[in-house]
Parts: sequence; structure tokens; C-alpha cells
Amino acid sequence: MNLSLLELRLFRNLGHQELSFPPEGVAIVGPNAQGKSNLLEAIYYLETFRSFRGARAEQLIAFGEDVFRVSACVDSAADSKSRSTEIAAAYEASSGRRKVTVDGEEPSRVGEAVGLLGAVIFSPADVAIVNEGPSMRRRFLDIVLSLNTAGYLTALQGFKHVLAQRNAALRSEQPASVTRAWDEPLTRSAALVMRARFEWVTEWGAAFRGYYEAVSGGPSASMEYVPNVAVESWDEAGVDQAYREALEAGWARDLRFRNTGVGPHKDELTLQLTERPHPKQVREFGSGGQRRTAALALRLVEGDCIRRARGTEPILLLDDAFAELDEERRDRVVGLMDSDRFGQVILTAPKESDVPRQGDGLSRWDIREGRICA
Repeated sequence: MNLSLLELRLFRNLGHQELSFPPEGVAIVGPNAQGKSNLLEAIYYLETFRSFRGARAEQLIAFGEDVFRVSACVDSAADSKSRSTEIAAAYEASSGRRKVTVDGEEPSRVGEAVGLLGAVIFSPADVAIVNEGPSMRRRFLDIVLSLNTAGYLTALQGFKHVLAQRNAALRSEQPASVTRAWDEPLTRSAALVMRARFEWVTEWGAAFRGYYEAVSGGPSASMEYVPNVAVESWDEAGVDQAYREALEAGWARDLRFRNTGVGPHKDELTLQLTERPHPKQVREFGSGGQRRTAALALRLVEGDCIRRARGTEPILLLDDAFAELDEERRDRVVGLMDSDRFGQVILTAPKESDVPRQGDGLSRWDIREGRICA
């Protein structure tokens, strides 16, 4: 995948700009607080239609304005055929309306446009995936699966909708027959989400371990899916049965606390240091370097996942990603990124000396107060 053209309209401090990107990518160099991260945020917004920094849509609009718009032309080549796709997204604060178009047409659901950019972003903020609570790791799983696994986003949205309906019935003390009418659709959607998470972690566990070892230079780590429901068999019938039994067993608890206490919204993705004699949680016992290594390994796996799912090399966005890595880890990570895993590279750095030496072939752009000079 290659980003060939980006048009910005009132996104944060970036004003009105049109940028043409070289196929190999660029290095954007400038002091902090000038808008480097804002630019990568604008690009990645077209992958998920959400801020990778967790900002609300209205926070992405330039100060004093009501609307932002971002659009891009993305070139892809698969099966010896090349094509260009225009992806655009806009948000109006006064109405709260978001509009997404692909080649000028609005998809029936925004989910149909998710993942068309084909990008992976690396940022120092990624360490929050490891450092913070289970919701951050569930969010990582949900984004990767929504972008690369057919049907997952629909199943996840269905689960969240039915869960909200069941919880509303519990809070309003509806009769048991009304509340429990949601159990069957909740079970169906929950089972789809759980099975997809389990299969993804099982499939990519070895890759995570390999990347962790490659970046750390030796010590290993593992990832494991820990569902909130005890599952003995991971076939469709087994997961359905396990969740149905868990809902039944938790009914008294749900009535008492007026919410649903079991399900994918309580799952965990554990990251462990595989030290003898007992593995230790990276979140609780890992050093700063080990936590950053685990986060980088997750992003490298995400890149592999995109490449397999879409048959093309993902765009690599690096938001000053090596600032907090020691020199040895930094060199190993850059080496991995050089090994035909990614295509176009768009990176930011506060000064020229912070650009990795593998980026010497990239064009240099300057940025000052949101204005980019090619």
C-alpha cells in the first residue's frame, strides 16, 4: 500500500494542506509540539476513523472551527493489478455527524470502509497497551480483528448492542422473562467474538514470541487469551454451551449488581515473561524496556496480520517510535522493519540525528506550527 496524496482541512493545527507522498515515504523532522503526531493521527484516522491517541472526534477539529475533513488517495497492487482508492472522512461538531466516503460513495456502514488504508502505527504511547488494564489489550485485539477478520466487527458491534439492552433491562428491574430474552442473541454474538479472539491469539502467539526475542536479544515472552468464561472445547457448540452456562450461573449476581458480569467485555490478553520457574506478567514485573519490547512485538504481529489478510505490505507510520528505546533495541527493531515486512514508511523525528540510519533514503520534510514544507 502507498499513500500518494493527503488533503487536510482543519484537522487539529494542520490547517488546509495538500501533500503528495513519494512511494518510499518521508521523514518529517521538526521540534516537538509543531504537529508531527497530528499528521500521523490524520493519516491513521482513515484506517479506523478513530484517533489512535484516544481523542474524541470534536477534539480533532481546529480551534474555533466546526468541521474537519481528511482525504487520501491510496495506491495498492495485488495479483499484478494496481488500483487507486480515495478514502475521505469528515466530522461536524455542531451536528455530531460523521461522514465517510470511498471513491465518493458513502458505504452502508462505516465498518465497510475500516482498514482500507492498510497502515500500522508505532508510537511511544503503545506501551499503554501493556501498562494499563485489560480494556487496553481488549481494544488492541478488537482493532486488529476488526481490520483483518471478516465478520468480526459486525459480531463485536452486535455483542455490544445486545449487552447494552440486557444491562438496561437489569437496571430498570424488568421481569426476568424480559431480561433473559436477550440471553440467546447475547450468547450467539459473544461466542463469535470469543472464538475469533482465541483463534487469533493461538495463530499469532509464536510470531509474538519470535518478535519479542528478536527485539530483546534473547529473553522471551508469550501472549495468552484468557476468556472470562471457562471454555473446554473451542468449537462453535462448545463455546455456545460454555457461555450459556456462565450466564445461568451468574444470573443471581447479575440481578444483584444490575449488570452482566460474564462475557467478552471482561476478557484478558495476558503478556508474560517466560522466566523459570514461573512466568511473570509483563505489566506487573517487566522493566520499562521489557514493556516497550512487548508493545513493539504486538505491532509487528499486527503488520504481519495485515499483510496476510490483504496480500500487500502495510504502510508503516512511526511517531518518534524509538525515542525511549536503548540503542541495541532500536537497531534490532529497525532491522526487523527493514526485512520486507512493510512498504511505504512515514516517520517523525524531532531532529535529523533521530532519524534511523535505515531512513537515509527517505525524503525530508520540515514542519513548523503545523505547516509542512516538502
